[in-house]
Amino acid sequence: MSNNTIISAKDLSLTFQTNDGPVHALKDVSLDIEKGEFVSFIGPSGCGKTTFLRVMADLEQPTAGSITMNGVSPEEARRARAYGYVFQAAGLYPWRTIAGNIRLPLEIMGYDKADQTERVKRVLDLVELSGFEKKFPWQLSGGMQQRASIARALAFDADILLMDEPFGALDEIVRDHLNEQLLQLWARTEKTIAFVTHSIPEAVYLSTKIVVMSPRPGRIADVIESTLPKERPLEIRDSPEFIEIAHRVREGLRAGHSDA
Repeated sequence: MSNNTIISAKDLSLTFQTNDGPVHALKDVSLDIEKGEFVSFIGPSGCGKTTFLRVMADLEQPTAGSITMNGVSPEEARRARAYGYVFQAAGLYPWRTIAGNIRLPLEIMGYDKADQTERVKRVLDLVELSGFEKKFPWQLSGGMQQRASIARALAFDADILLMDEPFGALDEIVRDHLNEQLLQLWARTEKTIAFVTHSIPEAVYLSTKIVVMSPRPGRIADVIESTLPKERPLEIRDSPEFIEIAHRVREGLRAGHSDA
C-alpha cells in the first residue's frame, strides 16, 4: 500500500443472512485505489458492485477482511465527512429549491449561512447549473437533477466521490453529455472517484482503472489500467485503443461468468 492509497480493501467479504440461507455478496476482495484515480466497477447484476460501494460508505458492514478510507475505518471516514455519495436516483426533496437541496448537508453539518451560500454558488458553477438555484427539482430535466445531486455531494468538499450508477436511468445522449461533464469536473477537482456502472463504454470512457467483478459471490475478475490519455473527447470511443480496452472488459465479464 503506497502513501497515495486512499481506499484499501484486503480480503474483504460480506455475507447477508436471509430466510433462504446465507448470500455471499462479496468474497476475498482486495483492491487499492490511489489518490486522484477514477475507478469504475462493472459486472452483472448481483455481483456486489453496489455492496462494495456501500461498504466504503459505512452503509454495510463487512463480515471478514478489512477496508480503510483515507487511512481510517469507513465509520471514521463517514464521521470526518471524507466522501460524498451520489445515488442512482437524484433523491432531491421536491419541496426544496435546487439551492436548498444542495445546502441541506451543509445545514446538517453546521456551516454558517455565508459559507453555505458561497459553497452552493461554487458547486452550482462546477456542474454548470448557475442560474437554476431558485428552481425546484420538478422544473429540471433528469440529467439536470443528477447534476444537482452531484453538486450536493461536492458541497462539503470531500476528497472521495462514491457514485452508484448515477446516469443509468438517463437516455444515451444525455448520458454522453454528463460523462463528458463528469470527466471535466474530475479534472478540475482532482477528487478520487469510485463509480458503479453496467455500461462497458461508460466504464472505459471515464476510468483510469476498471474493476471487473464476477457474479455472486462478488469477486474481482480483472483490474484493467486504462492507457487512454486524460483528455478524452467522446470521439475517442471510436479509437482502436478504446475498442481494445472495451474488448478486455467484455472478456473479463465473460471469464467471470464461466468461473462462477
